[in-house]
Amino acid sequence: MTQEGPSGRKPNRLFKEKSPYLLQHAHNPVDWHPWGEEAIAKARAEDKPLFLSIGYSTCHWCHVMERESFEKEEIASILNAEFVPVKLDREERPDLDRIYMSAVQAMTGSGGWPLNVCLTPQLKPFIGGTYFPPETRYGRTGFSDFLKGVARIWRARRADVERQACALWEALSVQAAGSEGRGSLNEAPLERAFRALEGASDPEQGGFGGAPKFPMPVYQGFLLRYFARTGEQRALDIALKALRAMSRGGLFDQLGGGFHRYSTDESWRIPHFEKMLYDNAQLAVNFIEAWQATGEPDLLATARETLDYLLRDMRDPAGGFYSAEDADSETASGAEKKEGAFYLWKEAELRALLGEEAELFMFVHGVRTEGNALSDPQGEFSGLNVLYRAHDPAEAVPRFAASVEDALRALERSRKALFEFRQSRPRPSRDEKILSSWNGLAISSFARGFRASGEPRYRDAARAAAAFIKIELWAPDSARGPRLFHRWARGERKIPGMADDYAFLTQGLLDLFEATGEVEHIAWAIELAEEARRIFESGGGGFYLAAEAEGFESGLLRTLEESDNVEPSASSVMALNFLRLSRLTGKEEFRRGAVRTIERFASLMAERPMAAAQMLCALDFELAAPIEIAVVGRRGDPEFAAMAAAPGRRFIPNAVVAPVEIESRDELARAVPFVEHLTSVEGRATGYWCENYACRAPAVGQQAWEDRLREMTKHKEAPRC
Repeated sequence: MTQEGPSGRKPNRLFKEKSPYLLQHAHNPVDWHPWGEEAIAKARAEDKPLFLSIGYSTCHWCHVMERESFEKEEIASILNAEFVPVKLDREERPDLDRIYMSAVQAMTGSGGWPLNVCLTPQLKPFIGGTYFPPETRYGRTGFSDFLKGVARIWRARRADVERQACALWEALSVQAAGSEGRGSLNEAPLERAFRALEGASDPEQGGFGGAPKFPMPVYQGFLLRYFARTGEQRALDIALKALRAMSRGGLFDQLGGGFHRYSTDESWRIPHFEKMLYDNAQLAVNFIEAWQATGEPDLLATARETLDYLLRDMRDPAGGFYSAEDADSETASGAEKKEGAFYLWKEAELRALLGEEAELFMFVHGVRTEGNALSDPQGEFSGLNVLYRAHDPAEAVPRFAASVEDALRALERSRKALFEFRQSRPRPSRDEKILSSWNGLAISSFARGFRASGEPRYRDAARAAAAFIKIELWAPDSARGPRLFHRWARGERKIPGMADDYAFLTQGLLDLFEATGEVEHIAWAIELAEEARRIFESGGGGFYLAAEAEGFESGLLRTLEESDNVEPSASSVMALNFLRLSRLTGKEEFRRGAVRTIERFASLMAERPMAAAQMLCALDFELAAPIEIAVVGRRGDPEFAAMAAAPGRRFIPNAVVAPVEIESRDELARAVPFVEHLTSVEGRATGYWCENYACRAPAVGQQAWEDRLREMTKHKEAPRC
């Protein structure tokens, strides 16, 4: 990177950072500081408020505000004179983002990114907001006016500002402590949650609520488990309606696979075009589990397209997975960046590329001459088309194709041609930092994908991502004991790991162990879980997001991880991890920790069950009859491989699974004691199903094992397609 930026500007203090988001602002005329002791010391020495601006590299409105405001000399002069300006990547410091987002939501009633908040030198927030236009318009305060007003208030009414900041901080302290409402563990919250989701579901378009509509993987995960527990067909139907609608809509990239961030409309057609690793990893698991429950091939196909997208476009050569792709990219002329430019199509462009097969493709994918992005309120997408599944190929017969088979072949040719052409367009920028937490989710998705499909590439990808984190982000011999770091970027690891790093990675390693039986994964999962309990667990149950702060951050709040949202909370994921570990290792202390956490959130599950969907999955696991599944055989034996894979083709959400190679059984038994006495009968691969602390007779050979699985799961399955 050169020292000189646009228009010959010299870099500011962000120039030495590794975060792609901070580097995007490294040549602003604003004298940005990264979050750190230097900025806080300057604010205290000069008695100035801090102006903290939080965003992330693929945030569309962050880009807009940079162009409109942070690149302008006149606005920079106000910020530099009256404030100590600080830029923060929310994905690097989700703990700080959580604190200051809560503050802005409390002050304004809404939140989002960019998040802009003014702090006292003691780091207490006193005023803030999200996007500000450069000048006052349409009832929104202009950024310049906002900054001048804050500066006047800071000078003229300092005591009032301090009182307001202290009062807000007290309120945030109560909120950060989380809910406290212990209760006995029973099925009642599961029923309430199902009824709440049923009431919130969109019967016409699928999903939950209105526009903008988010995928919410935790909802589908809970509904599938509720169906498995109760046989309630309505729960399955709601989950499938949402998943099918997402995969048919513009939310799903119909050419390249993978899901965009959210839908701006109710029908999943017009997406906000950024793609996030955490969305795609979780949604891939949703589609795998839905396929396990139904056998519907399109569901597994969508999961595979999503995993293939991550392998193709989001993977570092060393094995880790990148964080996100931007919504904006340059137009064909290269004159400017626009949202969705990489993904949108003009009708004439499609006709020129596809020739006589264009009519069929445009019919199936809803293409119109005037464009189909009609819900776009600002007209930016006029004449442009989002590709979605408007019609099934069968509906194209006989008008556009002689048969369904002909239609499918033509559509595949068209998609391949358009994908290859699209690769020549300017690509969206990619945030190439690698986060332990989101890679943990990716490891889960690839391990689960391998178990469902038998595709070795997915198993190998999960292994490689785990190895990357162990090499680059794990410090087993640090002065403070084993330590996981949060992020890696441009060769640098930085920021102590947070509770979701430990929780999501532990989950990923458990899923990878169930896919491979390799003892190194279960051993590391145990170590991570024990460290998470030491560093983050609250005495009353639940997990704080960050470790106890030190130094200049020592006065900051510790937020207890509580609500399950677009990402599940560390508390709920770790509760389920502990339950799985307890079953595998026999260690009762893991189960006690899980129960303590679930009980801590009893009132949340009772009063706001949709905010605790993943915690309810942990409750469901705890209430279920214990199931342990093991397959014992010799390394390299095809029958053993087939039998070990078989449970992954069925939806058995509350089981733990151990593939056991005879050659390493004794080593594995030190971590997973229940496999110690399991044997390979008659020298053949042998399956064991143990439920409620009693084991069925061993099933010897593949056919006997398939019969046993069918017998034990038939009451839990939907009719298989």
